[in-house]
Amino acid sequence: MKLRSQKEKAEVLLSLHTNGKLLVLPNVWNPIGARILEKKGFPAVATASAAISASLGYQDGEKIKRATAIDLIGRIARIVDVPVTADIETGYAESLSELEVTAQQVVESGAVGVNIEDGLEWEGGLRAIEDQCQRISAFRKFAERCGVHLVINARTDSFVSSSFTTKEEAMEEAVARAKAFAEAGADCFYPIGPGDEITVRLLRDRIKSPINILVSPTAAPLDIMREIGVNRVSFGPYLFRSCTRKFADIVDGLLTAGDYFSFSDMMSRAEIGEYLLTGHE
Repeated sequence: MKLRSQKEKAEVLLSLHTNGKLLVLPNVWNPIGARILEKKGFPAVATASAAISASLGYQDGEKIKRATAIDLIGRIARIVDVPVTADIETGYAESLSELEVTAQQVVESGAVGVNIEDGLEWEGGLRAIEDQCQRISAFRKFAERCGVHLVINARTDSFVSSSFTTKEEAMEEAVARAKAFAEAGADCFYPIGPGDEITVRLLRDRIKSPINILVSPTAAPLDIMREIGVNRVSFGPYLFRSCTRKFADIVDGLLTAGDYFSFSDMMSRAEIGEYLLTGHE
């Protein structure tokens, strides 16, 4: 099978936002997760910064080094032939020159998409619209110089920010940012937080660009997301947390019951081998 070029992968990822179908992205934090998704038929892979950081023992919020994040993103991008989009938080940079370094390293990693957020800290303030537009534009221009249409998923934290006292205020801010970010070069808009049907319908009615919704246990079902016309859903750190809960339950069982019943439904060596490379690193 002919492997797709990075440019081709970027074009595929962009098309997955505009083909009228819902792009479902269960976020991963390691290469084997990406391999499983590819083998199961998912057309693209997305990383989750919170899951990657937690898997390495750190809180989210760019607590790990940029080089560490890029290394993992690269490992994930290299092990699959489907497009990979990477969560790079605020870009691991304050200045535009440093942001360009991040953009360069993302492209060099093999990823073809990014999440970039406007929140200054969780539940804190937001970066000014003009500043965030400059950052989105810088990412777009650098990727274009590399010949890759890096798919930019522009996240806003207005619904989780302490800057707004009502949901209506947060909605107005999200709508304004969606328009501005699209004009700056973003391909998709990601208003993190609301996943309920009423809010999602309002967002869809008022925002022209493709929309990414974070799917939580209380969010509207995927069938409803499809009916509304959502373009993309992602799961953030929820798969990682679910798997970590399973691990904690297993070791709790060893402490309390002292038996090995919890291993009865594990993958066999042959089953897990289907997702592993046979060569050397």
